[in-house]
Amino acid sequence: MSVKIGLNGFGRIGRNYLRAALAQGADLDIVAVNDLTDTKTLAHLLKYDSVGGRLDAEVSYTEDSVIVNGTAIKVFAERDPANLPWGEVGAEIVIESTGRFTKADDARKHIQGGAKKVLISA
Repeated sequence: MSVKIGLNGFGRIGRNYLRAALAQGADLDIVAVNDLTDTKTLAHLLKYDSVGGRLDAEVSYTEDSVIVNGTAIKVFAERDPANLPWGEVGAEIVIESTGRFTKADDARKHIQGGAKKVLISA
């Protein structure tokens, strides 16, 4: 049974979490990403990383998702973590990788959105 993950922030750290999960075949299911950037740009940055190189996966996008190897990852564009519907997409753990919500009180806002745990990366 895989652990369902939400990524808050899909910059260098968020994309590297996804790349690592794919590379290791980890039992992690990235179900959603929150980032203010449009899905077309997010898909491009995931596929063609200036440091990590080209991702060996099929990457595409729709208006509200980035699709990796046929699996859709829902994309939100919400500034306030308390308003993110993590529970609705089944995200059990949120990886906080924006660098903005690094204090416990701020990170707890993800719990209000339905996440069970928050991992602060920055």
